[in-house]
Amino acid sequence: MSTHAARYAAFRRRQKESSTEIEDFQALYGFEFDDFQIRACKELESGNGVLVAAPTGSGKTVVGEYAVHLALRDGRKCFYTTPIKALSNQKYNDLVRRYGAEKVGLLTGDNSVNGEAPIVVMTTEVLRNMLYAGSHTLGGLAYVVMDEVHYLADRFRGAVWEEVIIHLPESVRMVALSATVSNAEEFGQWLLQVRGDTAVIVDETRPVPLWQHVMAGIRIHDLFVETEAAEDGGESGRPGKRKRRRDRREAGGKTAEIMVNGERLQVNPRLIRLAQEDDRVTQLAHRRRHPQTRARGGTPRPRSKFAPPSRVQIVDELDREGLLPAITFIFSRAGCDDAVRQCIHSGLTLTTEEETAEIREYAERQCADIPPADLAVLGYSEWILALERGIAAHHAGMLPTFKEIVEKLFSRGLIRAVFATETLALGINMPARTVVIEKLDKWNGETHAPLTPGEYTQLTGRAGRRGIDVEGHAVVIWQPGTDPEAVAGLASTRTYPLNSSFQPSYNMAVNLVGQVGRERSRNMLESSFAQFQADRAVVGLARQLHKHEEALEGYAQAAQCHLGDFMEYAALRRELSGRESQASRNKGAVRRREAVRSLESLRVGDVIRVPAGRHSGFAVVLDPGVRAGEDPVPLVLTINRQAKRVNSADFPVPVQPVGRLRVPKNFSARSAQSRRDLASTLRNKLDDMDTAPPPRPRRGGGEEDPEIARLRGELRAHPCHGCAEREDHARWAERHFRLRKETEGLRRRVEGRSHVIARTFDRVCGVLQQLDYLDGDSVTEEGRLLAKIYSELDLLVAECLRRGLWEDLDPVNLAACVSSLVYESRRSDESYPRIPPGPSEETLAEMVRLWGELHETERDHRVSFLREPDLGFVWTTYRWAKGDRLDRILWEADMPAGDFVRATKQLIDMLGQIADAAPEGSRVRPNARTAMDAVRRGVVAYSSLS
Repeated sequence: MSTHAARYAAFRRRQKESSTEIEDFQALYGFEFDDFQIRACKELESGNGVLVAAPTGSGKTVVGEYAVHLALRDGRKCFYTTPIKALSNQKYNDLVRRYGAEKVGLLTGDNSVNGEAPIVVMTTEVLRNMLYAGSHTLGGLAYVVMDEVHYLADRFRGAVWEEVIIHLPESVRMVALSATVSNAEEFGQWLLQVRGDTAVIVDETRPVPLWQHVMAGIRIHDLFVETEAAEDGGESGRPGKRKRRRDRREAGGKTAEIMVNGERLQVNPRLIRLAQEDDRVTQLAHRRRHPQTRARGGTPRPRSKFAPPSRVQIVDELDREGLLPAITFIFSRAGCDDAVRQCIHSGLTLTTEEETAEIREYAERQCADIPPADLAVLGYSEWILALERGIAAHHAGMLPTFKEIVEKLFSRGLIRAVFATETLALGINMPARTVVIEKLDKWNGETHAPLTPGEYTQLTGRAGRRGIDVEGHAVVIWQPGTDPEAVAGLASTRTYPLNSSFQPSYNMAVNLVGQVGRERSRNMLESSFAQFQADRAVVGLARQLHKHEEALEGYAQAAQCHLGDFMEYAALRRELSGRESQASRNKGAVRRREAVRSLESLRVGDVIRVPAGRHSGFAVVLDPGVRAGEDPVPLVLTINRQAKRVNSADFPVPVQPVGRLRVPKNFSARSAQSRRDLASTLRNKLDDMDTAPPPRPRRGGGEEDPEIARLRGELRAHPCHGCAEREDHARWAERHFRLRKETEGLRRRVEGRSHVIARTFDRVCGVLQQLDYLDGDSVTEEGRLLAKIYSELDLLVAECLRRGLWEDLDPVNLAACVSSLVYESRRSDESYPRIPPGPSEETLAEMVRLWGELHETERDHRVSFLREPDLGFVWTTYRWAKGDRLDRILWEADMPAGDFVRATKQLIDMLGQIADAAPEGSRVRPNARTAMDAVRRGVVAYSSLS
């Protein structure tokens, strides 16, 4: 069929599927709707719910906005929910521009605007809370739009989406908008079960085609080239055609064919040849440097012939190729900031004089309410200098106001190079012509893990601006060991499964039981997507369990010994190893106590060696940091002129002063000149001293654990101890033990799959019954208090209120204590956080003790929902609530402004819940509201995003 005939056929099909109402609605947009948009709108017009799964930037929100249109036409209500406040604010502004402020409302944790309007934009949590409270605002509700519904896979907040889907009245039509997921049909089948008629509409066609590249050195190569058949068919009209043919002539050879953007392509043979050459260069270079490695059969370390380009070179090449604006994903906040600094120091400028003036005018206007002193603390001068050159960072550590300015300037085409963490891939509407991925692995909190195809798709989904770009581009930077075919696998695979993270919580339980009773609540939870998926997964788990059991038999046979029962011998070895590890941990605790005692004896001027941690090396004590009831945290000046606090974690052995130094009385740790002078004196002092490190203490010397001695004796007496093949047997036995542990876990999973959600709910109710929040099928007075607390630590908050732990706290100390319930440290090195002395210290100790008590209760009922309170933000909150200056707080806390603002806003939200939940007459209620006012100031008050 000719191109014209195909277009005409598509036009006739759309005419048939469309309607007068849809055509009137389409006229508001000024562009022709795609087939999937018309189909989805038609389903809504027919009275059905709809699930739309389509790529980023494809225009899914058109379907949600048609639900708004239908609600207004019929005189009904539509709620438009989003996962984050920033998106809610953005969507609210969009709808106000179209329908007027009188018809649109906004409800988030921070804002309440026109909440009884026919159209209300809100975060999903707000709607969940309204459903539990039976809010009268739900009256007349006809449609609920759930934008970014794939958030229900989020392990922290995902349960909220399922709660809303399950508990919405049957009369409400739901519009679920999702990124492209590989199991959209499965999700749609569940929606059909719980919501009734729901059409599933999947569209995998990107509105702007995406082309994949690899940047090796400073040259950008196409990742895919057309097959011979496609090339013979004529020019495609895309840029880079001649270069792809040149790549083929230079490289030769064939690779596997892959379908990309509906075309049959293959991995660029030139890239494969480059990878092979890279590998040979690596092997030869390593063997020249380490000839002994070959004899040992060692593996060379990856060293590429292509040094990864600098961030400046990347932006320069993108600019030369006409591929800006671009977002470069760097999986590190510090890496994003460093990239901006590198570009600025290189003199890179991507803007004209007129654009520079426009950027400065907009940024200054948006920051006009921020005091100059705070702007200096926030690095405003360096930040706006980068903006003026068209360069910016975007990550969660930035002040929200700064992030919002970057987003607006980027969307207006004034910022052309953004260095961002992967959080930008979710939510905010900020597309680019090109997306650059610096590395194909990232830190997941435990290890550096490769990007999954789903993560790659999510990141590259930003590339290609609809209505602006003819095509989008994704560029992967060549790193040592890059495999082009592995990159091609990421780029061509569309696997982004949607997996439920739903589980009952204490707050959910009391709200449900209070509304519909315990048995009906149990049945409702059985209809969750989590249970739907669990039931389907049992077959696969059982098959895997059978394979494990067969492997266990094989391992046991391989470990057999002709001298005796080797599995018995191996069990002895494991028991001995565990006992020795425990003994080693006990010795470590003793050494830590000794280190603490040695720190307590330090004086100002002592010259010490810090043996471990980030500040290892020689230093002079400025402040011993000894406080009653706390481990000492001395303030020291390192030889590198840094004034930092150290603690016992930095001293695996007790500290011994190696000398003394006079610290001037007028010394100021904040003065760079003072630090420079004292560090110089320290270096001179060390030059005159013997600074060889003290000998490490010899291991052993103490009495041996009698149980360890007994186990060693049994081990030596066992017949298998003398076997010549003992270590070969031991390796098979160890594999058996590891696999047996996995198999037992797998067996428990299979046995627990049936009614898993309902059983968890029963256990949650058991905890609540024991603590008198539930009485059979009824919710007690304490339970009604708990129903108002929406927090990961909901039960701990309720118990603190119930037991009056906060009654005697003033607002400042209340804020400090409550901060431990919302904050979670990002770093693991804050082992001994500072606590304000007095009421906060005593109350926090009681809160931790109470958490331990609740943890024991949970363990008795085989659940575990409550994490331990985190004290890492307590001292910072205390000082901020007392009115201390921002610069002092951020410097001492070593915390980015964005993290500080976000944590403080979460604290404000929690204090608001506590004020609402506290019993009548409790002093906590007014004190919580006063505390909210005390911390809602400065950068926290004028930051528009959470």
